Amino acid sequence: MRVIAGTLGGRRLTAVPGRKTRPTADRVREALFSRLQSRYRLEGASVLDLFAGTGALGIEALSRGAGRLVSVEIDRRAARVLIANLQACALEGRSEVHVRDAAAVIEALGRRSARFEGAFIDPPYGMGLAVDALERLARAALISEGGWVVLETSSDEELPGRFGRLTLVREDLYGDTKLALYELSEEEETVDD
Repeated sequence: MRVIAGTLGGRRLTAVPGRKTRPTADRVREALFSRLQSRYRLEGASVLDLFAGTGALGIEALSRGAGRLVSVEIDRRAARVLIANLQACALEGRSEVHVRDAAAVIEALGRRSARFEGAFIDPPYGMGLAVDALERLARAALISEGGWVVLETSSDEELPGRFGRLTLVREDLYGDTKLALYELSEEEETVDD
């Protein structure tokens, strides 16, 4: 596993031993960041990485110009690898790691009125964690105007088209992986009686 491009391009990242953590494949990360950079401004962006694992997505974002990263990983072994990867890339000054449950961190960030231009949600597949985290993000209003959220799920997981102001704008399949891109839309949809 390596950083694909940017200032840290080619840098190797350590993986978490075993099969409990599933890092995003290099080719999937390459396609994802190509899409993000063509559609949004990463330069100087604040990014939230939920279920961060090794930190590959967040580190890639920093390598490509993001200004600040908040990573969340509840598994202590994975968090140690994440912190070691950030240190090896000399990114401690631009990153913050929370070794806690994603739901609790989202709630705490919402109370602080934290805002992010983008967020990654990449939980273990098949546990309903992606949709739950997306709902919580929408309720906590953590995404800035014009911001985006990427969900990585199994290819067979059904995802809703909208949560509050977060609207699904694109889905792509890569083998057993689905990437769903949500944007913060101008207004929340209302239902007429």
